[in-house]
Amino acid sequence: MAKSPVSQSLSKRSLASHAWLGLVVSGFMYLICLSGTIAVLHLEFERWEQPYVEETTAFSIEQVEKAYTQFTEQYDNDTHHYYFVFPGSGIPRLVMEDDNNAHFVDAEGNLGAKESVTWTRMLGDLHMFLHLPMSFGMIVVSAFGALLCALIVSGLLAHPRIVKDAFRFRAGGDGLKSNIDLHNRLSVWGTPFHLMIAITGAYFGLAGILVTIISQAFYDGDDQAVYDKVFAPEPALEQAVVRPEIGKAMTDLFTRIDPENLIFFTIHEPDSPQQFIEFFVKAPGHFTYSDNYRYNTSGEFLETAGYLGDDGGKQILWSVYRLHFGDFLGMPGKVLFVVLGMMLTIISATGMNIWLKKRKTQDALNRLWPGLVWGTPNALVVSAMGYFAFGLSPTVCFWVALLGITVAALKATTQERVTRYLKYVFTLVTCAFLIVYFVEFGPAALNFAALQINVPLLLVAIWTGYSARKQQD
Repeated sequence: MAKSPVSQSLSKRSLASHAWLGLVVSGFMYLICLSGTIAVLHLEFERWEQPYVEETTAFSIEQVEKAYTQFTEQYDNDTHHYYFVFPGSGIPRLVMEDDNNAHFVDAEGNLGAKESVTWTRMLGDLHMFLHLPMSFGMIVVSAFGALLCALIVSGLLAHPRIVKDAFRFRAGGDGLKSNIDLHNRLSVWGTPFHLMIAITGAYFGLAGILVTIISQAFYDGDDQAVYDKVFAPEPALEQAVVRPEIGKAMTDLFTRIDPENLIFFTIHEPDSPQQFIEFFVKAPGHFTYSDNYRYNTSGEFLETAGYLGDDGGKQILWSVYRLHFGDFLGMPGKVLFVVLGMMLTIISATGMNIWLKKRKTQDALNRLWPGLVWGTPNALVVSAMGYFAFGLSPTVCFWVALLGITVAALKATTQERVTRYLKYVFTLVTCAFLIVYFVEFGPAALNFAALQINVPLLLVAIWTGYSARKQQD
């Protein structure tokens, strides 16, 4: 019996809706993977944004106290925290800040230039919540982490020969076989890493939902009671409201730890009876982000937070950040995570490529997808250029550029032409940006803080241009 025209029309519309939904989901997954790969170097990008700032690995207690005094005199106490960041954080700079302002600190303890990490924050926000409202966006991104777990497991189960063919690669043709082999090979080689990233990524946003469920079920809706079970609760203090004895606390701390492992300290609830100082200290040989040492206002030792104790669950949860961002082996670890992250990014891109090449139809999807894949790195460079050259919002620049590029991709006749053109554009835009950067920062653009980002960026641009030329030939 033949299908009715209404049934056929519904089927076609459903198929088209499925295709566009697949593009949207794949696009978000690609944005999360690419931005996360780049964000592994977020500390290096923070230095790159202000390459002229004095760098050092040395500091003194007097220097810290002087900076704190100047900062609290310059700004009112409309804050719940003060922070002092040390070179042990991974950036060889000293920073004094509160919830609203941040200043670099020079060798004498004086406040210097205000810290500005606008572009780096845009990149991190893109990865963590896709520039959506923060709470909702983190849940969305975490849901993609859970989806990635399912894709990894189902992908392995769906390919019984995937390990046997681990080193098989077929080039040539229309690119279908090469995309399949690249997708499968990178999936096999990086499976443990990809699962770790997916699980830890899912944790960041979904943990809040789990806390709410547990608190409603067992703690009468008290979320803080759940957090206190997992993380160390703040000490209950009643003391005179006086200036915190930072120097006294640091003197005692340095009898307990190696000063090189000090990441930062926080003064909680300043100018209140509950005020206390908490030092975050690296724990060499552990994935745990830190062990924390707490002091009261008088600089007297109170306790450690216990993240290196016998509670394995606490240690695991306090290790999620370092595991997700590769922040535990120094620069070699970051390079490894960038490589593995690019593998995951390529997998997300080739998965959609395979589906598009297997389709019998050629429509706007075939041009929009490479427009997104190659338009994203172009848009990131354009956002940096707009920010450094004109002070424009990097978030607005990124999305406007990406929208413009994907719309322009529709004008091309083939998917291959979109890819080739955007590779050329990336090379040209990157070279233009580097010129803008050198004009903006002058001699400081030759500092290591700048070169560690700009040299690899230039090499990627050269390779991309070469790849486009080879594709054209």
